[in-house]
Amino acid sequence: MKKIGDVVLDVKNISLAFGGVKALTDISFDVREHEVRAIIGPNGAGKSSMLNCINGVYQPQHGAITLRGKTFKGMSPRQVAEMGVARTFQNLALFKGMSVLDNIMTGRNLRMKRGLFWQALHVGPARREESEQREAVERIIDFLEIQAYRKTPVGRLPYGLQKRVDLGRALAMEPSLLLLDEPMAGMNVEEKQDMCRFVLDVNDEFGTTIVLIEHDMGVVMDISDRVVVLDYGKKIGDGAPDEVRANPDVIAAYLGTSH
Repeated sequence: MKKIGDVVLDVKNISLAFGGVKALTDISFDVREHEVRAIIGPNGAGKSSMLNCINGVYQPQHGAITLRGKTFKGMSPRQVAEMGVARTFQNLALFKGMSVLDNIMTGRNLRMKRGLFWQALHVGPARREESEQREAVERIIDFLEIQAYRKTPVGRLPYGLQKRVDLGRALAMEPSLLLLDEPMAGMNVEEKQDMCRFVLDVNDEFGTTIVLIEHDMGVVMDISDRVVVLDYGKKIGDGAPDEVRANPDVIAAYLGTSH
């Protein structure tokens, strides 16, 4: 049984509104070291808005988000990434004309120490650095079992493999906290099984803490340590998968009888 550690991410009283529309209202939960923490809820519940607050895309009007004791205050996505937070997106934002290897290489950007001048010259230190970064990317390609496609333009790959490349690009940042926005969306059963395995392996072998949005309740119940449930921007449940599954408010929300 894996060991769950102390709180690494603390979300306190987050409220977010766009004009008069409330996306999130007074949301609080925490994430512990080495756990898989799921955020679930019906469509429009505020799940992606919550991830956007965590990784700096949105700035909430109220509340605070703290990672390892440091509070995100007006931070850009790049600053959050520099603190060790990586993210995949619900709608793939890959470079379709570029190869699998080059797409994953873009995730090494934060690790590059040489400036654009050296990289453009591609000599000496810059060449050595790129070689080191490529080695790291090749290890990720091996881990995700996509060696056969490493030089293939991503746009030619089946959807399930494109999602795997998206995960690879996030892993290339070597995050301590990985945010996954519906990583199994649009997949068939076999593709979902593969992605579940990779998520669990990332959590287990790399020790990466994971926050996951997912609609497939079977997946959530199988791979999550704890689950927080949102509905219409409010938190209606929080706890172990079995507790959440038995929560009357959660059952009502999913059956459409809460409103």
